Amino acid sequence: MADGLDWESLTEATSGAVGALVSTTVLYPLDTCKTKYQAEVQSHGQRKYRKLSDVLWEAISTRQFLSLYQGLGTKNLQSFISQFVYFYSYSYFKRWYLQKSGAKSIGTKANLVVAAAAGACTVVVTQPLDTASSRMQTSAFGKSKGLWETLSEGYWSEAYEGLGISLLLTANPAIQYTVFDQLKQRILRKQSSKVMPADTKSSPAVLSAFSAFVLGAISKSVATIVTYPAIRCKVMIQSADTEDESNKDTQSKTPKTMVGALSSIWGKEGFPGVFKGLQAQILKTVLSSALLLMIKEKISKYTWISMLALRRFLLISQKKIMSH
Repeated sequence: MADGLDWESLTEATSGAVGALVSTTVLYPLDTCKTKYQAEVQSHGQRKYRKLSDVLWEAISTRQFLSLYQGLGTKNLQSFISQFVYFYSYSYFKRWYLQKSGAKSIGTKANLVVAAAAGACTVVVTQPLDTASSRMQTSAFGKSKGLWETLSEGYWSEAYEGLGISLLLTANPAIQYTVFDQLKQRILRKQSSKVMPADTKSSPAVLSAFSAFVLGAISKSVATIVTYPAIRCKVMIQSADTEDESNKDTQSKTPKTMVGALSSIWGKEGFPGVFKGLQAQILKTVLSSALLLMIKEKISKYTWISMLALRRFLLISQKKIMSH
């Protein structure tokens, strides 16, 4: 039983999930401001949020600063499950490809396919939580509902709103982790030439915290810029309907498709609206991704040791049971 588990994939998944949990919690207020800013589409002169800081100021001026954390529990749950499923799937598919192909390393094209497949698995599992967290973040400050109540509004099929775009956006982590992995391998190859062969077998090679942070920032920036129009459309589709009477006519009908979202943006904000909030998206996602990967790389060695200890314990327990 213990030998049947893919321990290396499990180590990657656990390290990634823990990193996601920490980065999501630390950067959540910024994420809430970014999401509310992206979700708003109004004609010129009627815009509630003219810049990202307006969202923060609204929370402070209305004494609803803690509302910047509305939906944090759901977001953490979604992030933990998402990253665990993604890293496990990515590591598993990568090892499967190498075993089947007999190659020593995975190329860029194959890496993109593997990352996209892992992303698709993740989206299908976590889409309801993703939709719920977006609705909570875009609700009026102080009026966010719980997870079950949020998902129970309307039909359950609405929990999968934006699934098509989410599947399309699997290209984002595919691009990100491909860029990260390729840069990482180059750095590790240079490091391995300075390390004795006997030392490389003790645990998986890891990047330094600084190197992981820089590579995470670079890889996520590339992925974010390429896929941003779809990112904003997804936020709009999943956002909660406004309860602000002054904005009722312009925002109450949330678009349900990517075409509808793009049409709404183009009609009210023009081409610049397609990239509205790009700076905020890059700031948040780059910091989040870089922090996640830095934590993952830093704890992966200890996670690996813990997994080996758990494997040994399971094997011993299994032998004792069989002996009886």
